[in-house]
Amino acid sequence: MANKKVHVKKGDMVVVISGKDKGKKGKVLKVIPSENRVVVEGVNMITKHVKPSPKMQQGGIIHQEGKIHASNVMYYCPKDKMGVRTGVKFLEDGTKVRYCKKCGETIND
Repeated sequence: MANKKVHVKKGDMVVVISGKDKGKKGKVLKVIPSENRVVVEGVNMITKHVKPSPKMQQGGIIHQEGKIHASNVMYYCPKDKMGVRTGVKFLEDGTKVRYCKKCGETIND
């Protein structure tokens, strides 16, 4: 399966636009382009039963973030205080940057 482009990057602040966690904001912890999915801090929490191992001395029940589809999140613009669409434009010096389509402000990567 070929790698797909995902509109958000690791470290971006995003808002969930659909599903059980709709309206929640969080930071992107991991991007999985091959599956077109992202892991967002505090969103889609799953319960995992873990056996004791050399890596994890004590087993038990742990709670961690699960993957969600990239189409269910939007970049959160701090200026507009809402989820916005992003675009790509080239500056005068030829550098490629992402920008907020609502306010036009560039997103520093």
